[in-house]
Amino acid sequence: MDYRTLKGIGTAELVIKKSVFIGYASPANTEEEAKAFIEKIRTHHSDATHNVSAYLINDGKNFAVRYNDDGEPKGSAGKPVLKVIQNKGLSNVVVVVTRYFGGIKLGYGGLVKAYSDAASLAIENAGVVEVYETERFQVTFPYSLFHLVRETIEGYGGRVVGEDYGALVTFTVETRKGEADGLMELLTEKTRGRARLRRLFMSLFDGNL
Repeated sequence: MDYRTLKGIGTAELVIKKSVFIGYASPANTEEEAKAFIEKIRTHHSDATHNVSAYLINDGKNFAVRYNDDGEPKGSAGKPVLKVIQNKGLSNVVVVVTRYFGGIKLGYGGLVKAYSDAASLAIENAGVVEVYETERFQVTFPYSLFHLVRETIEGYGGRVVGEDYGALVTFTVETRKGEADGLMELLTEKTRGRARLRRLFMSLFDGNL
């Protein structure tokens, strides 16, 4: 299953009518990892007025969706944070937004916007990657075909992930699952059968977006 998640941990801080909102966004492969991240932030900000959280786990094997308003008016905090995750098309993500109350009430709409903005900025700062299944194969060919082979691979959307230079050149090539056969056929055609091809294995790849 292909899905979009976060590259790493992102943070953001907003001050709105003297209230400080600190957003934290992190990848989480399991519900346990998401809960552990939330607890870590809650412990770090144990003096905060609220530690609002939301997570969405869905990698084709595990599925869990939760949000927590942590004392804010129902639906004004945790749900908007979850909606940000969903609207960005992300999975395996946990977000916590910490609030230090500044003495001025923001109202329901103000809270929704503040929590949404803090979550969105934290996610943007974390960076997004696409995770998808891949296939690999090796192509072995004479040096005279070097540029033709590389350009064919890259033009098709494949990646050269390994190179070996001996009497012949051997590239290890990675493609999205289901695309290897098409590229192998194209290489055979372009090199007029002078390239030797061998299938390898499938894996998962994180591609930066």
